[in-house]
Amino acid sequence: MISCRRQAPDACAIGDPQGCLDSLQALVGRLERSAADAGMAAPRLWLTGDLVNRGPRSLATLRWAIGQGERVVTVLGNHDLHLLAVAAGARPAHRRDTLHDVLAAPDRDALIEWLRQRPIAHLEQGHLLVHAGVLPQWSAERTMKLAAEVEAVLRGPDWADFLRQMYGDEPSRWHDDLRGVDRLRVIVNALTRLRFLRADGSIDLRLKEGANAAPAGHLPWFDAPDRRSADVTVVFGHWSTLGLLLRPNLIGLDTGCVWGGALTAVRLSDRAVTQVPCPRAQDPGGD
Repeated sequence: MISCRRQAPDACAIGDPQGCLDSLQALVGRLERSAADAGMAAPRLWLTGDLVNRGPRSLATLRWAIGQGERVVTVLGNHDLHLLAVAAGARPAHRRDTLHDVLAAPDRDALIEWLRQRPIAHLEQGHLLVHAGVLPQWSAERTMKLAAEVEAVLRGPDWADFLRQMYGDEPSRWHDDLRGVDRLRVIVNALTRLRFLRADGSIDLRLKEGANAAPAGHLPWFDAPDRRSADVTVVFGHWSTLGLLLRPNLIGLDTGCVWGGALTAVRLSDRAVTQVPCPRAQDPGGD
């Protein structure tokens, strides 16, 4: 059992729940009991995104997160953006989606409004929280500024129009002079979908293997030479085939809960790990 201290940034970061609320509540319960046993306040919770989809309780997970108030910080993941796009009529539902309960809920509009107000990156006292990755050209501060560009559109009146144009794998390389939808698409792809980079620095969004299974000429985004975010600790999820990754400046947290793996929390102050096993909600495959 572990505990989290009261002061920021001594939060507990948790990997992708994907609608697996029972596992999430079990994990948070362990953290809370440990904190109480140590005479400490309940931990703050940093979620790496993908609150919804593929698991059985997307609606209840959203309502739970909202009910936690400012105690929870969550960034948007690719499945969260997919829910927004489906709700806006900008994208059809997928066969494997488990979003019907959200879309049919009486409080649907309030849930969607809350979700589209979430950040796509969060920086606090040396920890940068994103769903997937950070391009090597971006410092933590630059990442936050670029994320703010996407957040402004998602929170604005034209958010549904943006979601209709957001999907696609091109452009595959970042340039500072990118403008309009192309610019926003690269930012979204990096922060919510990134795993591998090609040797020329372009993004390859097709590969979903583990870091050691990359074909020649590819490398994980976090191993890119001269990565400008290396001076902070990047906390991320998304990459279930990578599993738990702990390095001095990296915390990778997606341990495949929805696929029958585990849901993982890491205390930011000392890297103490807590995990709960998860029942399989879906057969492995997809992201």
